Amino acid sequence: MKNTSFFLGIAALAAAVASGGAAAQIVNHDTVRCAPVPKEEMRPQMELQKKLVAEGWKVRQVKTFNGCYEVYGFNQQGERMEVFFDPKTFEKIGEVKQPS
Repeated sequence: MKNTSFFLGIAALAAAVASGGAAAQIVNHDTVRCAPVPKEEMRPQMELQKKLVAEGWKVRQVKTFNGCYEVYGFNQQGERMEVFFDPKTFEKIGEVKQPS
């Protein structure tokens, strides 16, 4: 029974990994980077904006930063957001923690 806490820790880690993107990854604004994508493979910023608006966001601005699309706006719950997305897949890379 000495290793019970070890196995409980492993189980908790496995559960967190299995939940995938359930919790947003908080990133440091200046260090976030997306893998290089050829310009012809990048989806239009307006397409990402329309997708987010359809999901209930109020998008203020979309721009490119360190190879990512950086979105400023408010999510479905009205929370102020600064989120980074992959420009090819629109996969959420992470978000900058906003002041409460």
